[in-house]
Amino acid sequence: MASRMTDLNGRVALVTGAGSGIGEAAARLLAESGATVVCADLEAPCSSETGTADPPNARSTAVRLDVRSEADWEDALAEIVKGFGRLDILVHSAGISGASPVTQTSMAEWRRILETNLDGAFLAVRHGIRAMRDGGGSIVLVGSASGIRPAAGAAAYSASKAGVGMLARAAALECRDGGIPIRVNVVSPAGVRTPMWSTMPFFQELVREHGSESAAFEALEAEGGERFAEPEEVARSVLFLVSDAACHITGVELPVDGGYVL
Repeated sequence: MASRMTDLNGRVALVTGAGSGIGEAAARLLAESGATVVCADLEAPCSSETGTADPPNARSTAVRLDVRSEADWEDALAEIVKGFGRLDILVHSAGISGASPVTQTSMAEWRRILETNLDGAFLAVRHGIRAMRDGGGSIVLVGSASGIRPAAGAAAYSASKAGVGMLARAAALECRDGGIPIRVNVVSPAGVRTPMWSTMPFFQELVREHGSESAAFEALEAEGGERFAEPEEVARSVLFLVSDAACHITGVELPVDGGYVL
């Protein structure tokens, strides 16, 4: 049960990347806190197709959204406003990873990562502000500790997530100076146990070597000396930032990393 300060009853939230990982955990936690949640993903989120059984609560629904597509953003926001009359919260969790040294990263790979992670965040902020500028609200982008402390062998990913942090600060400043009652913040986790890792060849090799994804994560933790977070741990920080408990916080990038960036 949500505390009074994190009670989201009566609010409408859009969560991208809600089909798995941090996005799914955030969608469920916001719903448990009383929000009506629109789950968005490139594939049908909150459904058996992605392994998620049902929308988080009876008031929630799902939409397909390619975060790289301006038309998809326009359609999704129009559908939300038409169906629910408002948008109060936008959590942008959709993103992709990639791992290769700078000299071995093709322009196609660079653009693929930047288009999803940074262009997608830009479109989220732009359309989120447009949808919420009259009634006010909160935007939380999911960044990464790799955007604060760069990761060798992941220049494109690190650059995209560093851009997300600066985008949020610039947007927060514009909202403040323009008298627009919207807060814009970032949560930046380090390693999190999400399905994103399964797309990376080196992790696939670790799974083959150690016999399971769980054992592969344990091997990474042993090598790096840092515990990987569970998606729900990051989701709790998202809930805090979108709630009234954080009503005077904007333009902040919050590391959720067990001290990784220190």
